[in-house]
Amino acid sequence: QVQLVESGGGLVQAGGSLRLSCARSGRTFSSCAMGWFRQAPGKEREFVAAIGWNGGSSVYADSVKGRFTISRDNAKNTMFLQMNSLKPEDTAVYYCVARETLTAPVPRDQWYNYWGQGTQVTVSS
Repeated sequence: QVQLVESGGGLVQAGGSLRLSCARSGRTFSSCAMGWFRQAPGKEREFVAAIGWNGGSSVYADSVKGRFTISRDNAKNTMFLQMNSLKPEDTAVYYCVARETLTAPVPRDQWYNYWGQGTQVTVSS
């Protein structure tokens, strides 16, 4: 089993920044792609960003390209999402995801079998 715990969410004004963290514990795998999804009230869950097992590749949703940066520190079993130039439409619960034996980042939720409990991000206008 793998446990994922997100942190770093909160309330920020439009144009501000937040940095989300995802700490991974439990079984460890030599290859484990990870990512972030989000869900706003009344909306479907959507892909935000994903990163390959060694951090060498990443993919982003068009809506966050140029504003968000995903990264990971495998030595500390932690993944990050740096969010800059935040907009009110970024308001959502952000979920950390992981899939062992998956090496490349995949922007589809059905590929990930481990999910965190989510952290709320609220951007005020």
